[in-house]
Amino acid sequence: MRPSFFAFLSGLLFAIGLGLGGMTDPAKVLAFLDVAGDWDFRLALVMGGAIAVHAPLRRLILRREQPLFAATFPSFPRQRVEAGLVGGAALFGVGWGLAGYCPGPALTSLASGAAGAWVFVPAMLVGMVVARRLSASRRVKPSDPPEAVRA
Repeated sequence: MRPSFFAFLSGLLFAIGLGLGGMTDPAKVLAFLDVAGDWDFRLALVMGGAIAVHAPLRRLILRREQPLFAATFPSFPRQRVEAGLVGGAALFGVGWGLAGYCPGPALTSLASGAAGAWVFVPAMLVGMVVARRLSASRRVKPSDPPEAVRA
């Protein structure tokens, strides 16, 4: 079978899990984030359950010589943590805390017709386009001289 089919099945399973776990309900997410108030711990159980399944299976999968549906495992070189990554993570967290949505649950919530998701998702997409354009405009082009030479 084609890898895209398994990617679709993985996404579908993820969406079903988000729905069953209550992660598509912004009120539940905001209650989970309200640790100083009426804290709802149930999403911590959802995350803990996901980690409990993922951790042992990851070890088993990485012992294989190759993945089932690809030629090789992807390699992720270690890189320094940059200010843009930290800033983006902080912005993501603030947005999640204000809206009660993050990208996966927001897309899943579109199927339920949730009005908040229909506002959040277009705003998220606009934000992604703006971020991509800002990032592209800040990158040094190969023809540009190094910073030390410019000075």
